[in-house]
Amino acid sequence: MGTLWSQESTPEERPPVEGSRPWAVARRVLTAIQVLGLLLCFSVLLFYIFQNCGPRPCETSVCLDLRDHYLASGNTSVAPCTDFFGFACGRVKGTYNSFQELATKNKNRLRRILEARNSWYSGSGEEKAFQFYNSCMDTRAIEAAGTGPLRQVIEELGGWRISGNWTSLNFNRTLRLLMSQYGHFPFFRAYLGPHPASPHTPVIQIDQPEFDVPLKQDQEQKTYAQIFREYLTYLNQLGTLLGGDPNKVQEHAFMSLIITSRLFQFLRPLEQRRAQGKLFQMVTIDQLKPTRPRWMKCVEKTGTFFEPTLAALFVREAFDPSTRSAAMELFTAIRDALITRLRKLPWMNEETQNMAQDKVAQLQVEMGASEWALKPELARQEYRDIQLGPNFLQSVLSCVRSLQARIVQSFLQPCPQHRWKVSPWEVNAYYSISDHVVVFPAGLLQPPFFHPGYPRAVNFGAAGSIMAHELLHIFYQLLLPGGCPACDTHALQEALLCLKRHYAAFPLPSGTSFNDSLTFLENAADVGGLAIALQAYSKRLLWHHGETVLPRLDLSPQQIFFRSYAQVMCREPSPQESYDTHSPPHLRVHGPLSSTPAFARYFRCARGTLLSPSSRCQLW
Repeated sequence: MGTLWSQESTPEERPPVEGSRPWAVARRVLTAIQVLGLLLCFSVLLFYIFQNCGPRPCETSVCLDLRDHYLASGNTSVAPCTDFFGFACGRVKGTYNSFQELATKNKNRLRRILEARNSWYSGSGEEKAFQFYNSCMDTRAIEAAGTGPLRQVIEELGGWRISGNWTSLNFNRTLRLLMSQYGHFPFFRAYLGPHPASPHTPVIQIDQPEFDVPLKQDQEQKTYAQIFREYLTYLNQLGTLLGGDPNKVQEHAFMSLIITSRLFQFLRPLEQRRAQGKLFQMVTIDQLKPTRPRWMKCVEKTGTFFEPTLAALFVREAFDPSTRSAAMELFTAIRDALITRLRKLPWMNEETQNMAQDKVAQLQVEMGASEWALKPELARQEYRDIQLGPNFLQSVLSCVRSLQARIVQSFLQPCPQHRWKVSPWEVNAYYSISDHVVVFPAGLLQPPFFHPGYPRAVNFGAAGSIMAHELLHIFYQLLLPGGCPACDTHALQEALLCLKRHYAAFPLPSGTSFNDSLTFLENAADVGGLAIALQAYSKRLLWHHGETVLPRLDLSPQQIFFRSYAQVMCREPSPQESYDTHSPPHLRVHGPLSSTPAFARYFRCARGTLLSPSSRCQLW
């Protein structure tokens, strides 16, 4: 047998044995390199995650337009913790009003629709609406017709003594013609409407008249005298234009004013009507001076007579299915946040909480427009009785008769649906107590309040707060004395009193006032609406990534939320605030923000500043 063969190596060629010093050093070096490599990879991964999941700037055209809008209206030199209204609306001057601005944009959209060249089905509602608008805008034809169309109407009503051709008719017959054929009620107003307690029962409502000259007790003596002189001049010019002798015209103008003054004695004072919930919008002479453009008057007239047709055209362009879906998604998040909040209210017992949650669950929502506005075939049928021409006045009268007939017909339906109080292009959301329906018209859910491409913070802060505000109208009754007998009365009254004191402590701009007894319920809805919208937005951030921000504003998503809320309230206060059910715009911003601890946290407000008080009220 041969011997086992083996090869030996020198000590220099052998690897170091484990535990020797050179091997230990090499191991430590290799380990350090591996750890550094892992840390580097982990850092790159974290950077990638934050870069892709953190707030990114929204560079789309709608976001850039909104950014520019915010920059134009805000004043970043104002400290947000002491005057957030100035921070968001500091550059707003004059008669700017965020809601009125949006309403004007919607009317401009209607104008573009009505002035676009389209070919419509002959005799359709679209064709007649376009023809009516064009005849309204054709001022040359209206001027060429002169006083002839109006004189013809006057002759049909028996003539006018100052024109020299007067046929004495039965007074009641003249009134009947005025009201039935011309839609004019000279001595009282009569109209068909729903019964207050039973909304689907039609009743004929009779109310006091509305004269061109306002009640004297509502005006200062100097202002009233100026109005009186201007109105008398107008009557003299009108009578002369219609062919009357100037001396007779002046005599009858004075007689008309004397009769009107006597009728004023039977009218209820304005303050009494306000106390009964009948509110008026007061304007000054200076506010009446600016003349509205002709197109706006024609758009409004066309919208009044052809609302179903214009509603369908407006919604088709401004509120497509994807926009409606996004709005419904926002509303669902707001509603769910409200239900969650109702379970935690300390002044509600379990029975009241269950009742409140059921009421929210049973609520119907109308988003954008009602179904009838989206059915073109209905519009084609409704306008068959309208005959346009031979002049604009006759077109208006034909439209008046058609509208009156449609109103009567709508009340004769066996099971009428909820009747919208606003047109789809208007900006007023509301809650109907009788039908238990909340309505958000398409005209409200437009930039700068809402857009599917906006950062979520904008939509929740602006449109979301409005939605939550309207939902809280459902529970107004609970806040009234005796409105919630099953609640913890002591806790509820403490919260209500705290909120009243909270608003009364805020300083107001000079010349601005408000009636806290009129504004209290709206103040409560403002505070609760902001809290609910913030809760819904915070929950949405937990479940959805990819939030965006507006570039160049240097605001976090939460800060943009509060900024968008304040943007909705941007407007100059007016002397009429004392008659409004809403507080002045400064209070509508500062009241809710100072009641929200998250605002002070996200804007790093020092404790004790105006919008970071030491104590807060919790009603909702």
